[in-house]
Amino acid sequence: MRIGDLAARAAVSVRALRYYEEQGLLASTRSVSGQRLYTETAVERVTLIQSLYGAGLSSRTIADLLPCVDAQVSTPESRAVLAAERERIDRQIAELTLTRAKLDAIIEQTSRPHPRCDYVTEPGPARTAPGSGSPAGR
Repeated sequence: MRIGDLAARAAVSVRALRYYEEQGLLASTRSVSGQRLYTETAVERVTLIQSLYGAGLSSRTIADLLPCVDAQVSTPESRAVLAAERERIDRQIAELTLTRAKLDAIIEQTSRPHPRCDYVTEPGPARTAPGSGSPAGR
């Protein structure tokens, strides 16, 4: 399949696919006219790459791990890397869970409108959140 077809099927940009190829994460062949051609398994590969990026792994780490994934084997080093990444993700989940609980508490505490709380205003120019330089509430 051609690069545009793969991009559509994997729901990523053509630019992302070219980047994956540059990083050694995705392989293609070339047609006589020089167009990139991918196998059907490339959709699964791109989905895996996207998942690993989404989990916070770097392209270097992904490139190091993909040969093990492809061969369905591991080394002590690759298992250690995966275990460390999993622990990092577990810490992030714990932090996010705590943050969500704090937000839930704030939502509960502030569920009643108060006349002195003007944070939510009528539509108008965007206000700036203190110290952020960005529109409040965004």
